[in-house]
Amino acid sequence: MIRAMSKGVFANEEVMEEYLNALLTEEVDLAVAPAPKAQEKVVAKEIARPYAPAAERVKPVEELLKQVEIPVEPIVPPTPVVEEPEVIEQTEVVEELVVTPPPPTTPEKEIPVEDFQALYFEVAGLVLAVPLTELGGIHNLAEVSPLFGKPKWFKGLMIHREQKINVVDSALWVMPEKYNDELADSLDYKYLIMLGDSNWGLACEGLVNTVTMAPEDIKWRTSDSKRPWLAGLVKEKMCALLDVKQLIQLLNQGLNSLDKK
Repeated sequence: MIRAMSKGVFANEEVMEEYLNALLTEEVDLAVAPAPKAQEKVVAKEIARPYAPAAERVKPVEELLKQVEIPVEPIVPPTPVVEEPEVIEQTEVVEELVVTPPPPTTPEKEIPVEDFQALYFEVAGLVLAVPLTELGGIHNLAEVSPLFGKPKWFKGLMIHREQKINVVDSALWVMPEKYNDELADSLDYKYLIMLGDSNWGLACEGLVNTVTMAPEDIKWRTSDSKRPWLAGLVKEKMCALLDVKQLIQLLNQGLNSLDKK
């Protein structure tokens, strides 16, 4: 079943493509160091010092002896002082070995080697995909009870067959920088996309279809430093493929798509 995409912030396909590519691109600020200033050359200047002629600077010894009477005493050699050798206690110096633990490594993203199926769903004009192996189910969105003290993207709790489901405002969570009153009024959430075995459900406006993807169809994200919830970008459909495990971890920590762990 293919559903026509509703108008939203991504009504323009080029705008959507630009936004998705930006999600996959790491922004690196290159700090350009200022060029070192050329060292000023210091030219040593020869300073002319007035000196008297050698004949005037050195007085004869006879003349000095006439001015100062110097008693002549026999030179007695000083008695040699025998100093006892200083005993230096040898202490064993033990250098403390400081072992610095290696920094925590981020596990590499698991990239499938075989074809897999995924479900396309729509949020505010943005199409997202979730692998069927990570899909916990699909529910119709019913009455949601808001809770105080929760993040803005937390819509509230929905009871489904005695199960309490945490409902996520997907548009606000995925793209908080584009969320405004106009977008909020245009949203028409109808379904919940359950994430794995968790109690988290993403509110969505429509279910598009289910497709089979090959690993080479995805532009995989290789770094988890930013947006770890994004597994990759489906090249042909220009939609984001969710990393469900990372997404659940962020939701459990109360973080949105732009917050850092």
